[in-house]
Amino acid sequence: MAGYSSMNLLFQLFPILFLIVFVLIIGCIIFVVVRGASQWHRNNRSPVLTVRAQVVTKRSDIIHRSHDDHGIQTSTTYYATFQVESGDRMEFLIPRGEYGMLVEGDQGSLTFQGARYLGFQRQR
Repeated sequence: MAGYSSMNLLFQLFPILFLIVFVLIIGCIIFVVVRGASQWHRNNRSPVLTVRAQVVTKRSDIIHRSHDDHGIQTSTTYYATFQVESGDRMEFLIPRGEYGMLVEGDQGSLTFQGARYLGFQRQR
């Protein structure tokens, strides 16, 4: 009989637990969307700046996703860290095509808007 009462309790709690998990998932999705929109808005309100900078380091972030029927999917995100004349360092998400063109130690003009990378013109 003890097994029956615990199962009965579980069935009574399931709708509440389901609702809690559902609300948490929806809340996380809303948080991510609002945070992304807020960053986009801040970037758009920021001035476009061009400053002298040096490429300090580069890195890539590789993510592997396993799919039951499609095998493994891989995506790579590229980043570069720049140091400006004041000594401050800034890391930006870099397009794949430009990542290969940047070399650590390169000096030139970095153009950005808020946290958005717009380009790097190497000094010759």
